[in-house]
Amino acid sequence: MNHLNKIIVVAKKTIETEGNAILNLSNLVDEGFAEAVDYIFQSEGRVIVTGIGKSANIATKIVATLNSTGTPAIFMHAADAIHGDLGIIQENDTVICISKSGNTPEIKVLVPLIKGSGNKLIGLTSNKESFLGQQSDYVLHAYVEKEACPNNLAPTTSTTAQLVIGDALAMCLLDLRGFSSRDFARFHPGGSLGKKLYLRVSDLTSLNEKPQVSPDTNVKRVIVEISEKLLGVTAVVEDNQIVGIITDGDLRRMLTKVDNIGHLTAKDIMTQNPKKIDNDAMAVKALEMMDQFGITQILAEKDGKYSGVVHIHNLSKEGII
Repeated sequence: MNHLNKIIVVAKKTIETEGNAILNLSNLVDEGFAEAVDYIFQSEGRVIVTGIGKSANIATKIVATLNSTGTPAIFMHAADAIHGDLGIIQENDTVICISKSGNTPEIKVLVPLIKGSGNKLIGLTSNKESFLGQQSDYVLHAYVEKEACPNNLAPTTSTTAQLVIGDALAMCLLDLRGFSSRDFARFHPGGSLGKKLYLRVSDLTSLNEKPQVSPDTNVKRVIVEISEKLLGVTAVVEDNQIVGIITDGDLRRMLTKVDNIGHLTAKDIMTQNPKKIDNDAMAVKALEMMDQFGITQILAEKDGKYSGVVHIHNLSKEGII
């Protein structure tokens, strides 16, 4: 077996080992898991997630997921906690402690301190019979038979299992809170995901010029309008309603067919019944329409009246593409 084939074999074995372990986790979700989730949901405090080593790395990700889905959470490193950071924990907070073995020295020092403060302790561990498992008020069982590491040493399968249990916890809380796409957008205002959920066509049309001509506008004036407004397009408007569209592509095609353009007007070269979108529609809908019809601009209207243009560059600049 050459070294490239060996790489493929090792990669596939790692994925299969971790995948099988993750599938088995569903068999470990029990009433205790549900009670832990319900306690957090009913609690008036925050969730403090702690761990050491690779478990601490997983704890930071779980904290991020909880915060982004409506459950206030804070990371506390287990080693720092026993050297002064215990003050992070407030009266109504719930503490989730992550440890594969549940028997590390730091955990054995930390757990009694948490219990002594009267806070509820949730243990996320592979070993329910460990010190952490026995001392916890609730146990989230993340048992794995072996690590993907060939020496069964490097945290691989176990940390993946911890991550998945954390995601399951967060999704249960999300469901209980009725956390909607609108809530998600409120928590992610700067990201592309959030923008897809809250950015509207009106937010983009307001950034652009509003090119428009009447059906009787001379073609020379149409060319000037398209050039000045820098959007490569103009709406043809009559009584505030869109009756057509002219793009710079239409102008180029016209010039290849007609030598004398002096007598032409907008209605002679416009495309009737152009694609339109409501000004209050989501911006991502404009992108979908552009993709569907192979266009780079789309006209917007509000209450049946022309309101502006959305260009694909607007969507790109906002990170929606």
